[in-house]
Amino acid sequence: MPPATPVNPLLPLVLASTSPFRREILTKLGLPFTSVAPNVDETSLPGEAAEQLVARLAEAKARAVAASHPNALIIGSDQVAVCQGEIVGKPGDFERARQQLQRLSGEVICFYTGLALCHSALSHCQVEVVPFKVHFRNLSNAQIERYLHTEKPFNCAGSFMSEGLGITLFSRLEGDDPNTLIGLPLIRLVAMLENEGITLP
Repeated sequence: MPPATPVNPLLPLVLASTSPFRREILTKLGLPFTSVAPNVDETSLPGEAAEQLVARLAEAKARAVAASHPNALIIGSDQVAVCQGEIVGKPGDFERARQQLQRLSGEVICFYTGLALCHSALSHCQVEVVPFKVHFRNLSNAQIERYLHTEKPFNCAGSFMSEGLGITLFSRLEGDDPNTLIGLPLIRLVAMLENEGITLP
């Protein structure tokens, strides 16, 4: 019996991101796609909760790319990390990363990932927010500094790269889909694609 084929194989799939990590995750589905950088202001609105922020930005990114791709399925995604009610940003340099990991030591950080799939021809978007929790080990200053010197995760929210040595900083991961932590919840995306007529596997 021949393998199942997508119901709508001719509709292009576009990832509204230039993140190499999101591109790598999306290749797991075996679907052809292109990547386009969305031009979106990512500034949060006054009083905007983390979940609202990532949902709004994921859809905004997808719709921004949809403007130049009038008959495609556009994937948008955005992510923030929250610890003790405050958004944890990207450190930018070694000293800020060291301070950030000192603060996160022994704590639980929740990543909220907004995921949007827009059918540009219909101007319709599916949007969801997927949570994922990371439980940090109690880390010594020496462990933190060794990690930062090795991996230099200064452009990563939370000052770690879970797809690399950053996994050694954790005691437990809590969530439905480990891809969520890296920025693209594939399990939810597969369900969204099926809603648009793409059958996987």
